[in-house]
Amino acid sequence: MKEFVISEAQTEKAVLVGLITQTQNERKTNEYLDELAFLAETAGAEVVKRFTQKLDTPNSVTYVGKGKLQEVKEYLELQNESEETEIGMVIFDDELSAKQIRNIENELKVKILDRTSLILDIFAMRAQTANAKTQVELAQYKYMLPRLQRLWTHLERQGGGSGAGGGKGSVGLRGPGETQLEMDRRIILNRMALLKQRLAEIDTQKSTQRKNRGRMIRVALVGYTNVGKSTLMNLLAKSEVFAENKLFATLDTTVRKVIIENLPFLLSDTVGFIRKLPTDLVDSFKSTLDEVREADLLVHVVDISHPDFEEQIQVVEKTIADLGAGGKPSMIVFNKVDAYTYVEKAEDDLTPKTKENITLEELMHTWMAKLNDNCIFISAREKTNIDQFRELLYKKVKELHVQKYPYNDFLYQTYDEE
Repeated sequence: MKEFVISEAQTEKAVLVGLITQTQNERKTNEYLDELAFLAETAGAEVVKRFTQKLDTPNSVTYVGKGKLQEVKEYLELQNESEETEIGMVIFDDELSAKQIRNIENELKVKILDRTSLILDIFAMRAQTANAKTQVELAQYKYMLPRLQRLWTHLERQGGGSGAGGGKGSVGLRGPGETQLEMDRRIILNRMALLKQRLAEIDTQKSTQRKNRGRMIRVALVGYTNVGKSTLMNLLAKSEVFAENKLFATLDTTVRKVIIENLPFLLSDTVGFIRKLPTDLVDSFKSTLDEVREADLLVHVVDISHPDFEEQIQVVEKTIADLGAGGKPSMIVFNKVDAYTYVEKAEDDLTPKTKENITLEELMHTWMAKLNDNCIFISAREKTNIDQFRELLYKKVKELHVQKYPYNDFLYQTYDEE
């Protein structure tokens, strides 16, 4: 497939663009741009400038207004006069239409990415297994299909396997007078059909694996991306799941057998969620997210040190509900208490309390009262309160085990680890 996103060969300099709208105030826009900058860094780009504009709704032609687009253009031209500061990419914090991308590219003369294509690029970098690579490729084609007209070179014909989609297999599909765009569209549709067939086969295999796991409770770690799920997985399962301080470090679901006080259960680490997560990615990662659907207990990991952790909780809960797993037993694990920051208030400070001026103790009391003690505060990195977390998890798993397998002697269960 033609590469039209960030190249791994060298670090590229980028500019970010976001909108302040009726539904998204300046503070929220800046938070989204912080996250977009982290995404760009994860993909290998260096952010050198941000632009924001106040608009009621995004401009249907150029996303931002003509004046703001001209401002971005003048900045790029000024910076690109020097080879040391050459900027070759502008990233927008929303999904752009084919028309918007085409118009912006014609004006700025640099590579244009939106939030979706940036996330797809990171997923393509992170995909390790055949399953993840297939899912990412399908999501890329879904994104590309309505945007074929703006691609300035033809897609490479991908061979391999049987059926349509390869270069040679597409020759017989060409009709008299068929345009290159129509041929590209046909090739992509055929390739997508093949990928969907492969994913259906993977779904069948995964379903068989889940049925063969024995009579054990399934626990799934869920949460926003980069909240510490993989680190927690390593602590509980004593495994070596890849963990890194970057977004989407984990794409493939990892399942491990965990034993706490002679009680075995299955623990899975799932892909992290994010705001404005592309629908195509959720659809493509169906087999991966089935671990969430079929779990008996969801352990929702939250980064308590993040200034907007409450919105992250809402994003995860909405995504879980969209997956059809909203009614499952769950608990919240507030991670990274070691990184929590508190701003000391002056005695005459009458401003409303925010996350920054509430002590960790106050926050703990508030959430424990709100969730009826169905939460715990830990630091997976510093191993703070890990023993208490194990006890709480053991209690919940045991309750579920007795309900689901009342006559099952769980002490003698066996499981072949994947």
